[in-house]
Amino acid sequence: MKIIAIAIYASILLAIGYFASKKMHDIRDYFASGKKLGFFNVAFSARATGESAWLLIGLTGMGYALGAKAFWVVLGEMLGVGGAWLLMSRRFKRLTDRYDSITVPDYLESRFRDSGHWLRLIAGGSLVIFVPIYAGAQVFATGDAFNSFLGWDHLVGAAVGFAVVLLYITQGGFTAVVWSDVFQGSLMFLGLVTLPLVILAEAGGLTNITETLRSIDPHLLTAHGPGTEGPSTGGWTTGTIFSIVGLAAIGIGFWGSPQVFVRYISMKNEKQIAPGATTALIWTLLADSGAVLVGVFGRAVFSSEQLGGDHEAILPTAALELLPAFFSGIFIAMVLSAIMSTIDSLLVVASSAGVRDYWQKTVHPNMSDETLVSLSRKVTVALSLVAFAIGIGLLLRDPEKPLFWIIIFGWSGIAATFCPTMILSLFWSKLTSLGAKCAMIAGFVGVPLFSFVVPKALNNAGMEELSSYLVSLDVLLPSFVIGFTVAVVVSLFDKKGQAKLEGVNDDLRFAKTGQD
Repeated sequence: MKIIAIAIYASILLAIGYFASKKMHDIRDYFASGKKLGFFNVAFSARATGESAWLLIGLTGMGYALGAKAFWVVLGEMLGVGGAWLLMSRRFKRLTDRYDSITVPDYLESRFRDSGHWLRLIAGGSLVIFVPIYAGAQVFATGDAFNSFLGWDHLVGAAVGFAVVLLYITQGGFTAVVWSDVFQGSLMFLGLVTLPLVILAEAGGLTNITETLRSIDPHLLTAHGPGTEGPSTGGWTTGTIFSIVGLAAIGIGFWGSPQVFVRYISMKNEKQIAPGATTALIWTLLADSGAVLVGVFGRAVFSSEQLGGDHEAILPTAALELLPAFFSGIFIAMVLSAIMSTIDSLLVVASSAGVRDYWQKTVHPNMSDETLVSLSRKVTVALSLVAFAIGIGLLLRDPEKPLFWIIIFGWSGIAATFCPTMILSLFWSKLTSLGAKCAMIAGFVGVPLFSFVVPKALNNAGMEELSSYLVSLDVLLPSFVIGFTVAVVVSLFDKKGQAKLEGVNDDLRFAKTGQD
């Protein structure tokens, strides 16, 4: 019965790819659905893309390990999603329509009057590097899902999921991505709202769950979470505060990441923003809270031994143990939905970076749309193979390093590269092309620097406590701050660059008011 549910799911995705291919006529359709999408499609697609395997595997596992403390991630997500939709999307939509942009690098080049293509190349290059890492983690998660639910070999499961994604995105492009995201986002939402209620019923009600969690570790029910030295340790310490800020800072990635913002480009008009924001925020609050509750409630029902010592196995374990076979098969599809809805978007964004932002714009500006679409499909396949190789390579990762943090590394790399520049480009007229380039490079470099170099250097210098705080904070926030600071400082000193920003004040006035 589980196989039947998965087969139905895969068939729907392939059908979506087929019908979407009938809607695709040119490069604008392949990368931005011709800018004709309504709010529901955009909101569900943006949310499904923005979440990925970390929501169903990572955040549920975090809820199991940290208890109520994991809700800080939900707060960060709400601030991130709300800020993107309510403060940035309208301005961004107006400017991308004004510039006739179909990719984020298109927008950046027009906004900064950059004629040398280096800004476009830096943006595109960072996507081509970080997207396969991010997508590779999703490929690994596909194999993990098949292994957890069906007992399949990781490699076989990853290959099956990878093949389905590749078939529908190469045929249907961005339209197939969005339609599939709506279907998959709906599955994710329904599953994450339903499963906590099933676990709650199994536990005999909220009172029983609360009493069980209190007996395991009373700090599981607090905002600061459990300590690192066993049950009943924990409290409000400097390290705890740093870790909470790090959890909430995950939401920063929604303030400019290309795989999310390309959805705003694809909207048919700005009237879609208000209902889209409402839809996205409701989805985020209920789905993310549901993911945390799966982990928190699951801690009271399933011991660590039942999960094989892997906290991230809580969702598949609960679905397999508590649901009939067909419905547990639907939960397999739900996990795959979270994974595939991110892989497909990432690959199309990376493909656009390689084809549109490098090959067409800098090498062959007169290439026909038919040739571009054909090349885009080939590049998508090539990047997919790189992502698949990375995903298989993750089988060799340190088992002590949760999948959640590997995914966050890729997410952080994209976010730290783009978000400072995207925010400033919409609100500050003095940001120059040079400032944007330096900020993107600084944010890009900051992620591996704060991941691998700085903590080790601090430890070697005898500053272990500071190193531990930095590790708790994670890499996105410090990389973002460095990128933001570099953008401002370089732009203020770049007088030649500011002289080239003719008409930018008018553009930003239009972005704010909608009037010239």
